[in-house]
Amino acid sequence: MNVTLFRSWKRIVSAALVAGLSVTLVAAPAEAATTVAGYTTTINGDSADVYYPATGSNLPVALLLQGADVDKSYYSTFASTVASYGFVVAVPNHTRTLFGVTGLYPEGAQAGWTVSWAEAEDASSSSPLYHRIDEDTLVIAGHSFGAATALSLSTGLCVIPFCAIVNTAPSELEAVATYGGNNVLYGTSLVLPVLNTVPVGYVQGSADGVATPDEGKSTYNLTTGTPKAFITVAGTNHYGITDVQNPSGAAADASAQTLDQAVGVETIARWTAYWLLAQLGSSAAKKYVYTTGDAADANVTVEYVK
Repeated sequence: MNVTLFRSWKRIVSAALVAGLSVTLVAAPAEAATTVAGYTTTINGDSADVYYPATGSNLPVALLLQGADVDKSYYSTFASTVASYGFVVAVPNHTRTLFGVTGLYPEGAQAGWTVSWAEAEDASSSSPLYHRIDEDTLVIAGHSFGAATALSLSTGLCVIPFCAIVNTAPSELEAVATYGGNNVLYGTSLVLPVLNTVPVGYVQGSADGVATPDEGKSTYNLTTGTPKAFITVAGTNHYGITDVQNPSGAAADASAQTLDQAVGVETIARWTAYWLLAQLGSSAAKKYVYTTGDAADANVTVEYVK
């Protein structure tokens, strides 16, 4: 159970423990769609922003689990970029009370709720995604606390505090990608194993002062299932994935980011999308992740086990 993922989680432990949709079209490499659309919906009562390619069908669903107290609106560029690679990306705001503290804290049950939502959207003639969703495929991207939640789900059994009650991951879950995530226990040097049953890709900022590279690498080394990858983005910190540095309401990262914010977000989103597509069987994505991408991207270094 990782508390070093974000500082607000440390505050929760010691205690016991923006709204509108903004779609940003990002120029993406070959393989990506050119146009992304979006709308706001609800998933099991949670307000959610949805991003999707304007064309195409049989689209897999990617659930983005937010960092603690990071509003969904701050992921608009990342989510729209991932969507441009052929995903329906759902970004819910999930509020709950954890050890007496109320805030935006994702939980594993959202995976099953998202599967049910996707089935309903695909069947609804009033939905812009009518008959366009691959209902049998779910992937998860997680940031910070959401990354820890995704790692818990990757084992097939989500546990407290990343689930309100212990529950199983949906059978539709095929792969996980994280940013700013690790499995360090309560800020100590003890790293818990990740007994994953689906592929896990760790995207790690080299300047992350909240979920440090050493903690991320230790978690990667103790991830038992394969395929797995450790993808380092040079110069990004804990909020290299969000539209702005240190989003309002979230615990700040004091470590300075040296890579341009827009470049960092695009890089993190591209590698997230390609990692997930590779695990879904895309030959082009596999070539990029395992052969050409590292050499072509001066900001990225990749270590992986197939």
